[in-house]
Amino acid sequence: MLIVVAIAVGKLAFHWVFNNRYGYFRDEFNYLSCGDHLAWGYVDQPPLLPFLVRISRVMLGDSLRSIRFLPALATSAVVVLAAMIAREFGGRGFALILTAVAVLIAPVYLSGGSLLTTNSLEPLLWMACVYFAVLAIKHNARYWLCFGVAAGLGMEEKYSIAVLGFGIVVGLLLTKQRSALKNKWFWLGGAAAFLIFLPNLIWNLNNHWPFLELMHNIRSSGRDVQLPAFEFFTQQVLLLHPLTAPIWITGVAALLLSRRLKDYRMLGWSYLVGFIAFVVLKGKNYYLAPIYPMLFAAGATSIENGIVRSRQVWLRPAIIVLLIAGGAWLTPIVVPVLPVNNFISYMNKLPFKLPRSEHSHERAVLPQHYADQFGWQEMAAMTAQAWARVPPEERPDCGIFAQDYGQAGAIDFFGPRYGLPPALSGHQTYFLWGPRNYSGNCMIVLDDRKEVLDQLFEDVEYVGTSDNPYALERNIPVFLCKGSKFGSLQNLWPKLKKWY
Repeated sequence: MLIVVAIAVGKLAFHWVFNNRYGYFRDEFNYLSCGDHLAWGYVDQPPLLPFLVRISRVMLGDSLRSIRFLPALATSAVVVLAAMIAREFGGRGFALILTAVAVLIAPVYLSGGSLLTTNSLEPLLWMACVYFAVLAIKHNARYWLCFGVAAGLGMEEKYSIAVLGFGIVVGLLLTKQRSALKNKWFWLGGAAAFLIFLPNLIWNLNNHWPFLELMHNIRSSGRDVQLPAFEFFTQQVLLLHPLTAPIWITGVAALLLSRRLKDYRMLGWSYLVGFIAFVVLKGKNYYLAPIYPMLFAAGATSIENGIVRSRQVWLRPAIIVLLIAGGAWLTPIVVPVLPVNNFISYMNKLPFKLPRSEHSHERAVLPQHYADQFGWQEMAAMTAQAWARVPPEERPDCGIFAQDYGQAGAIDFFGPRYGLPPALSGHQTYFLWGPRNYSGNCMIVLDDRKEVLDQLFEDVEYVGTSDNPYALERNIPVFLCKGSKFGSLQNLWPKLKKWY
């Protein structure tokens, strides 16, 4: 475990060094803005991450390294937790180290430690549930209460953890461990999960289920790339690194078939349930990523036993060296260790194309998780030029309207250095925050068309266009608009709602 902890600390240090290489990510602006408006829920997420971001900013500040310290810490903790699960599976020294190294090099977890997103905390919360479920089966049923607490916190972080919970329940029903369903501690754990999740549930009820409306709109729009089962599987291999595939595939087989792990059959079934659920629901390729550390643990334990039986001890260092070398080869895909131009050359030489989860991402030079780190400061600077054209006496009633939470969040984050007010938008939770007290007679509008704005305002002045060659959103025009034709902004606001 000391070696495992050293690996986790090394991962944390690695992220600390490289987490400030490009720029702020689109979704990070969303979490920062939500953290400035604390509530029990938001249109596109539960409240836990914005709450933690708020605390993190108070303690560490706003630098890239500071706001990404939380995801770096969370994904590094997964290294240790996965090894602890391997130990409960009966793994010894090599199994623990192999588990830790597999988690370390998996691109999806390297990415999770490099950006502030809900995906970065998911593996930790999912594996906390798995760990307590294993302890409940192996040691004491009281751990089901801890399972419930972890599951409740997971629901307050991202709703997809419900798939893991459903999978474990199905797994219990299909195995001899179904007796756990009759234990009072299992139901107390369920009650704890429900009580922790209840405030967000009430928020969704009071706001007419915005998340469900959002999901319906996304599916109706055809925005996401939909993957058939085989392609979904192959992208799991890429997300987890091709060299780790033998480990986690062995883990699936071991959990379902091995006599050594027969007490944990429900975990194997939970993986199958999760895989089928996300394929049927047309989930993005990374939605199942949080479940794989437990498969690494099971697979590493089985591989260790196989090496012991075969007495091929030379395989231990060979496997570790191969994994680390292969991990280093693919690391630039998800961690900005290379300058941008060097990364583009590197990307074009890869033997495969990087997967894109949304059709709009296909037009960018860089993969979306990099492309969405560029262009925001240029956009804020161009908006400041428009703001400079507004007479001081008109500024209190001059709002800045952005098309999405990325644009609006960037204005909120970079705007204060130019004296800009917080932005308005109809996108996601910005819509719920409303038009505030702006009349609409003076608006700076980003990323719209002049012919559309001419129908809404008496005077539309084109100020300029912001651009960055690496950005996902390019050529963003900025307009200064005066004299509303639509009456008050309050009356127009319902038409500006954009939840997709």
